[in-house]
Amino acid sequence: MRQPLVDLGDVRDRAYASLLGSAIGDALGATVEFMTPGEIKQTFGVLSDIRGGGWLRLAPGQVTDDTQMSLCIARSIATCGFSLRDIANRFVAWLRSKPCDVGSTCRRGIRRYMNNGSLAAPPSDDDAGNGALMRMAPVAIATLADPALLQSWAVEQAHITHHHPLSDLACVSVGQLLHLAYLGRSREMLRQQARSVIRQTPAFGYLHFSGFCSAYVVDTVRTVLYHFFRSRSFEECVVNTVNQGGDADTAGAIVGAIAGAYYGLGEIPKRWVKALDAALVAELQSLSERLIDRAPVSRSESAGHPSPEDQGP
Repeated sequence: MRQPLVDLGDVRDRAYASLLGSAIGDALGATVEFMTPGEIKQTFGVLSDIRGGGWLRLAPGQVTDDTQMSLCIARSIATCGFSLRDIANRFVAWLRSKPCDVGSTCRRGIRRYMNNGSLAAPPSDDDAGNGALMRMAPVAIATLADPALLQSWAVEQAHITHHHPLSDLACVSVGQLLHLAYLGRSREMLRQQARSVIRQTPAFGYLHFSGFCSAYVVDTVRTVLYHFFRSRSFEECVVNTVNQGGDADTAGAIVGAIAGAYYGLGEIPKRWVKALDAALVAELQSLSERLIDRAPVSRSESAGHPSPEDQGP
């Protein structure tokens, strides 16, 4: 009898580490959002502790829209499976709660849905921001072991607020990296996946990264890939990313999700976990479990068959 190639316990730990890592990257990076590397160095030396503040005047450990919109998706999928209408309704409730920060493209997309019920923004050159990419981790967890499902859900959730081919490609590509990381694949396998995307879209190439991290999804992807592949620990990865400044909370959230999945729960500094709200940490763990339970990888494991992704590229 052929044995499954997935250690589902390890996958669960990596999924939780991914959601947790994303929230940590968000909370750490929010302090220096919109600052330049020089300003960060002058003010903090190297920012390596979650301290709040920043232009949003956050409490230490407080998260922003990056985590909050991800939570909307995670709660929705965990509760009712993938329902665009339910996700959109949760976005509406979140917007009405007057969050501390809302990206302009996300706000526009949510208000469009409120006005006409449309679940997809029309294609727009103005939608090449990173607002759909920042909320990909729950989608990647819930679609694990089904690449086609990942592509479908990634683009559909993106189009609620962002409808641009670069945003679509970024969401799918980061989702693919997350799938590999959840399965415990090697850095080289993740690098090969990134290279295949860059061959398709050279704009995402990160080897000659300029150091500029804006909300433009190309800048964000290049920042994330550059620091993930140059780092050798979760902490180094996230610290180097957010000290780049610019859209530091979003880049921190995205790289935190990938690095959390890749390095695993044991590599996340406990001081950062303690800095977050305890209720948030508990919910992230619960949601990660529920998302994995809904994921195709769990059904493959229960049936005793390896998923397509388990068999290698």
